Order: sequence, then C-alpha cells, then structure tokens
Amino acid sequence: MSSLSAPAATPTHDAGSAAIPVVVPNVRAALLLVSTAVLALAVYYFIGVDQGAVSVFGNDMHVHEFVHDARHFLGFPCH
Repeated sequence: MSSLSAPAATPTHDAGSAAIPVVVPNVRAALLLVSTAVLALAVYYFIGVDQGAVSVFGNDMHVHEFVHDARHFLGFPCH
C-alpha cells in the first residue's frame, strides 16, 4: 500500500441502530424563530429601505452609504 492511499473507512456506529433525533424545546424553538425573523427584518430594512427620507435616523445618510454597494449588488435601486 502506498503512503498516499487512504485507509479503509470503518463504520463509527452499528448499521442496525436508529439515529437519535435532536429534541429542541418549543419555547427555545419559538425564541430562535422570532429572533431570526427580527434580525432578518432589520437587515432587510437597513439594506433595502433606509434612504434618508424614510430613515429611522432622520436625514443622516451614514447607514445608506455604508451599505450602498450591497444595495446595488442585491438589486435595490437607490439613485
């Protein structure tokens, strides 16, 4: 056997055993779902909607300029 050949794969579990599912409590699953949705909406707002006139920060364009190239890359018009 050459030094470049891989050793034979050995199974790490019994072929007849069933997989054990990961159980996530409902409260934790709901918290993860809600926090992911809030984060996604915040990212969507700052990249897709925030444009001076409708900005949460008033007439400040710092956020708009920071994500300007990402807006164009994702297809949001801003000019």
